[in-house]
Amino acid sequence: MSQKRPIKGVILDIDGTLIESNEAHARSWVDAMEEAGHHVAFEKVAPMIGMGGDKVLPEALNIDKDSPEGERISKRRKEIFKQKYLQTVKALPGAADLLRHMHDKGLKLVIATSSDPDDLKNLLQIIGPHIEDLFENATTSKDAPQSKPDPDVVHVAIEKIKLSPQELVMVGDTAYDIEAASQASVPTIAFRSGGWSDQDLKGAVAIYDGPGDLLQHYDESPLAQGL
Repeated sequence: MSQKRPIKGVILDIDGTLIESNEAHARSWVDAMEEAGHHVAFEKVAPMIGMGGDKVLPEALNIDKDSPEGERISKRRKEIFKQKYLQTVKALPGAADLLRHMHDKGLKLVIATSSDPDDLKNLLQIIGPHIEDLFENATTSKDAPQSKPDPDVVHVAIEKIKLSPQELVMVGDTAYDIEAASQASVPTIAFRSGGWSDQDLKGAVAIYDGPGDLLQHYDESPLAQGL
């Protein structure tokens, strides 16, 4: 019987994984598109959250993010999120405790998000005071040419955490996280907290309700048992 490989580091998504923000992001996109004269249903945009604006705008409107209109909508989306929805966003139950527990167990933590650095700073503050101190580093949309499900953001996170893919696991809440990590040879632990079904998340090595559920079952999880 082959011995399991110990996990030494964790690449973490933020939105929908540690923060209950997927709906807020979707509504921000819908509002920004509406202001620009494009009516797009919330139900169409919601499943796109987890990808970056470089994917959402072409998918929803067939508009390039770097086009003048794409840049205007993206900028407005960010403003709407901060002004209208940020105050509604809460940390998922157990998020701060799970991060502290993993850190205390000696795991290196790195963020891999499609959010931009400004959004990330606000979101980490929602999880709890000094939460950013638990992370070795963060990879955001500014570091990766292509957002998830392309693997760019995961590749950069691997470089920043200075561990091999075989020593890492990704924790995310969408099929995009699983696909991006898989292309970088990193297995994924998935959370249902982003609203995706177990069928959608079937590529994950384990599925939990959210951070609190993983923390409750930590000792039996791949984080403690290895892979």
